Amino acid sequence: MSAHNIRKQSSAWCDMPKLGLGALLTGFTAIAQAATIMVGPDQPLSRISDAARIARDGDTVLVAAGVYRGDVAVWRQKKLHIRSVGGRTTLIADGHSAEGKAIWVIRNGDFEIEGFEFTGARVPSGNGAGIRFERGRLTIASCYFRDNQMGLLTGNDERAELVIRDSIFADAPRQQSPLPHLLYVGRIARFEASGSRFENGYWGHLIKSRARSTELRYNLIVDGPLGQASYEVDLPNGGEASLIGNVIAQGAVPENLALVAFGAEGTTWPRSRLVLSHNTLVNQGAAPAAFLRTWPEKAPQPALIEVLTRNNLLVGAGTPLAETSGDHAGNLAPDDVVFHAPDAMDFRISSIQPAPSADELKGAAVPAAFRPAAEFRLPVGTRPLKPQAKTMVGAIQSR
Repeated sequence: MSAHNIRKQSSAWCDMPKLGLGALLTGFTAIAQAATIMVGPDQPLSRISDAARIARDGDTVLVAAGVYRGDVAVWRQKKLHIRSVGGRTTLIADGHSAEGKAIWVIRNGDFEIEGFEFTGARVPSGNGAGIRFERGRLTIASCYFRDNQMGLLTGNDERAELVIRDSIFADAPRQQSPLPHLLYVGRIARFEASGSRFENGYWGHLIKSRARSTELRYNLIVDGPLGQASYEVDLPNGGEASLIGNVIAQGAVPENLALVAFGAEGTTWPRSRLVLSHNTLVNQGAAPAAFLRTWPEKAPQPALIEVLTRNNLLVGAGTPLAETSGDHAGNLAPDDVVFHAPDAMDFRISSIQPAPSADELKGAAVPAAFRPAAEFRLPVGTRPLKPQAKTMVGAIQSR
C-alpha cells in the first residue's frame, strides 16, 4: 500500500472558524494534510520507523500496544503527536540505535509523546538514550524510561523546551564511565517535570539539568534500596530553579553525600536563583548528608546566587539548610519521622517526634507561586489539593 493511502486524511470541517479567504485556504490546506497514521501488527505499517519516514507535519501517529524490538527511528517533522493506544507500547533497543544515539532521535520540532516505554539503550559512546531530544519543544506524558545509559538526553540548544508529566525514569545500568543519568537536560531554555518518579540510579544523578529554567513540582525523586546514585538533583550551572512539593530521598549507600546540588560547575546563566519550598528531603543512610549544597565560590559573583527555602521537612542525619547562605524560614528537622511505607515509596507521615507545634507544622508564609497546589500520588501522577487548603511542611499533605 502506498504512503498516500496509509495516511488517513483527517476531516474537521465543522471545527473551522469563520475566516477570511486567505486564512480559510491556509486552514484548509493544513487540515487536508493532517493525517492519522496507524502502526501495529494488524495495520499496513507494522514498524514505527516506517511511520517516522512517511509522517508529515501535523500528523498523529497511533501505535498499537505491544513490544517492538530494535525499531529505532529519527523523527524529522516540525510538529507531531505520537501516542500509544490500547495500553503501553514497549520499545526494546535490542542492540539497535538511531544514529548511534538513542532508540528515538527527535531532531527539531514540537512533539508530544505519550504512553511508551523505552528500554535497554546502549551505544559505544556510553550515552545511549531512550530519547535524544536535540531541538524544539518536547512534551513527554505517561512514559517509562528503564535501563538506558541515559534515560532521556537533550542537546544544548538554548531555545529548546522539555516538559515531562506523569512518567517514570528508573534502573540505571551498572556503568561507571560515562556516568549513567536517569535524566540529563543540557543547556536549554526551560525544563519542567511534574507527577513523575525517578528511582534506582547508579553513580550518576537521578536528575541533572543545565537548563536556564528548571521547575520540579510534585515528583518522587528517590534513590530506592537498590540505588547507588550521586546527587538526586544536580543543577551544575545554576539558573532559575524552583523545587516545589517534591519527595527527594537519598539511598543508604550513595556515591555523594548531597541531595540537591546547585552551581557545582559554576553558575553560567545571567541569574541563578534556587527556591526550595514544601519538599520532603530524606537521608536514608547513616552518614550525615548535605540536604542542599551550593558553590558560591565558583560563581563569577557570589552575590548572584540567591537561595530561598521555605517549609521543607528534613529527615535523617544532615546539615541544616540554615547553614547554607540564603533566606530560610519554616523548615523543620525533627529527631524522628516515621513514614507509612518508604520501601514502597509511600512517604505519608505516620508520626513525628518530638511532636511539632501547630505553628511549626504550618511553617512560614510563602508566596502563592511557591505554595503547593498538588502532591505526588502513587504510583505516578498528582492529586490536586483543595483550593485555599492549609498546607503543612513537607511535600505530602495527606496523612
